[in-house]
Amino acid sequence: MEDLSQKLRQYIKIGTPAERRIAKYFSEHLNELPFETASSVADRLELSPMTVGRFLRSLGYHGLDGIKVHLKENAPGITSQLPNILEQLQKDASEGRPLATQIAEQIEMLQHIYNLAGQPQWRDAVSTILSSGHVFVTSHPSLAGIGRYFRDRLTFARDQVLFLDGANGSYIELFGEPAEDGLLVVIDSPNFVTSRLLARSARRAGYKVLLLTGQFTEWAHEFANITLSLPPQRANSRENLSAIMALLEYLATSVAHAAGEAAETRTRRIEELQGMFAQAPLR
Repeated sequence: MEDLSQKLRQYIKIGTPAERRIAKYFSEHLNELPFETASSVADRLELSPMTVGRFLRSLGYHGLDGIKVHLKENAPGITSQLPNILEQLQKDASEGRPLATQIAEQIEMLQHIYNLAGQPQWRDAVSTILSSGHVFVTSHPSLAGIGRYFRDRLTFARDQVLFLDGANGSYIELFGEPAEDGLLVVIDSPNFVTSRLLARSARRAGYKVLLLTGQFTEWAHEFANITLSLPPQRANSRENLSAIMALLEYLATSVAHAAGEAAETRTRRIEELQGMFAQAPLR
């Protein structure tokens, strides 16, 4: 990457007027070049595609695709860029830029989840999900899409996972004939007013309860066997959706990782079945 940048700086200094314009554009827009073509660059600079092509060949590339390959192969790792990225984010956020503030908050949220993943309750949650005979997932209807996605992610690691939307008003799937060694995962939210009743009823029916909720849910330790706390909720976010989605995604990833070879075998089988049924003709 340094070699390319050095060549561009050299052309900016001693190149022809057209070469200087192209070199300056490339130097200032390296991150955007993967989305460009020689024609689009030529249009932006009011040059001919042939001129842009000649410049690329003078750099040692056969067209813009060659420089794209170079950029891909020499892209710096995200870890090496992280200190600079965080410093820039903090600077932009302090200047009141809304997007920078939002991204900085997302980083804080991920830091909370990363720290949580190192705690005993996280390991307990993962092992309980894998060892329970049946796993039921439930949430407020407004989060049903997220709940079903989490259910689907868990099915890549184990069988007998069901999402309960409460549409029948009775949760009969859970309380009709309580399953031995069952687990209820409650995705809590401010609108989910029945979450406490569900957790309490499930405990009384012999289920273990894994509760995903805010840090200050007073009844959590009374009615949940395991509690995973969500990052603090922002004042302008009623449901804390991004935190819920991130926590569920990383929890599902941890479950699959803990399942090991069994999850890999199951994933291959699921993909085989999806391929088979997706190609089945309708009759």
